[in-house]
Amino acid sequence: MAAPLMEKLSESLGSPEPAVRLILSVLVGYPCALLYRQFFFHQPPTVIHLYHAISGLSLAAFNFGTQLYHSALCVLVQFLMMRLMGRTITTVLSSFIFQMAYLLSGYYYTATEEYDIKWTMPQCVLALKLIGLSFDYYDGGQEPSKLNEEQKRSALANVPSLLEVIGFSYFYGGFLVGPQFTLRSYQRLVKGELTDCPGQPPNSVIPAMKRFSLGLLCLVIYAIFSPHYPDSYYLTDEYDAQPFWYRCVFILLWAKVILYKYVSCWVIAEGVCILSGLGYNGLGQNGEHQWDACANMKVWTFETTPLFTGTIASFNINTNAWVARHVFKRLKFLGNKLLSQVTALAFLAIWHGTHSGYLLCFSMEFIIVNVERQAQALVRDSPLLTRLANSPLYPLIYLVQQFIHWLFMGYPLVPFCLFTYDKWLRVYSSIYFCGHIFFFTLYLGIPYLRKVLVPRKERSEKKED
Repeated sequence: MAAPLMEKLSESLGSPEPAVRLILSVLVGYPCALLYRQFFFHQPPTVIHLYHAISGLSLAAFNFGTQLYHSALCVLVQFLMMRLMGRTITTVLSSFIFQMAYLLSGYYYTATEEYDIKWTMPQCVLALKLIGLSFDYYDGGQEPSKLNEEQKRSALANVPSLLEVIGFSYFYGGFLVGPQFTLRSYQRLVKGELTDCPGQPPNSVIPAMKRFSLGLLCLVIYAIFSPHYPDSYYLTDEYDAQPFWYRCVFILLWAKVILYKYVSCWVIAEGVCILSGLGYNGLGQNGEHQWDACANMKVWTFETTPLFTGTIASFNINTNAWVARHVFKRLKFLGNKLLSQVTALAFLAIWHGTHSGYLLCFSMEFIIVNVERQAQALVRDSPLLTRLANSPLYPLIYLVQQFIHWLFMGYPLVPFCLFTYDKWLRVYSSIYFCGHIFFFTLYLGIPYLRKVLVPRKERSEKKED
């Protein structure tokens, strides 16, 4: 009954059936959260875990049918590893190897040359969640003096039950598209602690509806404009025949539109977390209640920042925070921040998939971010550039920055979305590898610009620092 109905709905909307099922499942999180608030908020933890497990498994079955066994198997194996191996580094390494190997095997055996919505999509979210769980379980057995504040907040003092791990893994607000959150946060939700009025469901309906409305707006923008900027256009003779400036502007506009696909899902899912209470983040500096604990997007920053680092910091926030916490910071023993950064970005590339486009995308991110930091330091240290940045000409400079920013944000997104070597190489060849040339030229040229634009005294102080 459901299959013909979904087929008709997808035809009427002009969208693939898996995409329709996904967005409906994210939206169903809102009634699930309302039911939790109304009927389960005051129930014992076991009942709440059951509710979250059943609702999440139902959504998994609706989207992926019997293939939900992949996620169920990984959850069960993760629980058994914690129980049998205890709070050891072996547990962490075993979890990391098993979850990533299972995910990469799934990528390999289900890979196509298109972006498909299949069981590996929530599996990549789950893999991070379960690996993070093993880290938090391990940290719970360490001396508090050895942990930083972030690790102390997420460390697990007790061994979680199987039902608790299942409820945490399949929580309807985060199973399909994220966000990432810790088991400690989930435990506080179940205990009724994540609320602005103790003992009662949180007053989070209005904050949740704001995120829902914003997410819906982003979804509408994507639905209207995405047919005009399809990925497939890059591989046509018509695109190749366009002038160079047109090909570059197309990349800029395409990047803006394509990212709304992710923004809309994440913001709508964040609203579900806020409605349930998981998004509660205590009091702010001005004493107001904050609901951004599960924020995966800072939409205003995303839209207005002229900086690559600003866009990265405002996009997929919880995943980036997870990588920073569990990969980048735990590589401190290497004694090399740059090496830790490279390793973290390499992990992100592999986590996304096995296509060469992911590796190229994140290698370009590494280059762009480091060149931008050098450019910012140059502007800060140069009196001339500082005066120019603070002059009445800044609005014009801002527009130029935004053009460069979004053109070269789209540049690494091309291989990210086209996946395979033959496709992204064709596009890069058609625009003469302008992004590589631009940033490598800056990388080589900034040291010489410093000699010209930065006073000798400033350069001497920098060397001493």
